[in-house]
Amino acid sequence: MVADGVNGVRRARGLGSCASSEVAEFAPTWLWSCKTGVVLKLMVSLTMFAIMATPTTGQAQVQEGRGGQYGADGAPLSYLVLGDSTAAGVGADYQQGIAVSSAKALGASRSVTMTNVSVSGARIRNVVRLQLPAAAGGRPDVVLLSVGANDVTHLTCVRSMRSDLREIVTKLRSVNPDVAIVITGSPDMGSPPRIPRLLRGIASRRTVVVNRMFVAEAKSLGLMFAPIARETGPLFRKDPSLFGEDRFHPNERGYAIWTSVLNAALAVALGKG
Repeated sequence: MVADGVNGVRRARGLGSCASSEVAEFAPTWLWSCKTGVVLKLMVSLTMFAIMATPTTGQAQVQEGRGGQYGADGAPLSYLVLGDSTAAGVGADYQQGIAVSSAKALGASRSVTMTNVSVSGARIRNVVRLQLPAAAGGRPDVVLLSVGANDVTHLTCVRSMRSDLREIVTKLRSVNPDVAIVITGSPDMGSPPRIPRLLRGIASRRTVVVNRMFVAEAKSLGLMFAPIARETGPLFRKDPSLFGEDRFHPNERGYAIWTSVLNAALAVALGKG
């Protein structure tokens, strides 16, 4: 945790080649009427809050037993789920999270084999380093990549995220050139009640910047973008009862709202929408 804290402070101070240029893009306009130090202090606060709030650093072991068979009739479909705590169903009963719920929807017309190697706390770099190797040996027909929230709060460089996303896509397509890939980007990180009110504006603006990259890459790489933040953010802002006991992750009702967006994106990606 100490090492993560030091790295977070360094990123927030703009010591990386791209961090300082991104500050001006996602910091709320009103902050620029103050000294730049105020902006940096708020960025540090967001990073440190994220480090304390995140249960793991994304380096934990992939959990076993989170796959399954869904549907009995129809053509076989291999479904791979990658990502962070949202893909792992944190905040709700796993069976009512987005992985199982979307697999059941796909199973309405197919025989689905779902593999879920997501890890709570993961950032997109962790997907490259940990989750893809864990999924090695499979040949997925469709992939759900639910990641981005921890990159928002930890101030991951967007250029680095773009590079990691491209690496993920390249590796998936090296196994199956026809694989359908759905990416969620980040949910609206200004909506969880657990985020201090002073930091919500920065978190929301940072979400917009990160998702702008995901949308652009989806168009460029031929991926399907599921607009979780745009479609569900306003609902979560208005209704805190959609969050779990930790006031940070969705509960069963919250994930059900996400799933409707994901199911639509998966249907389009598979040519059924």
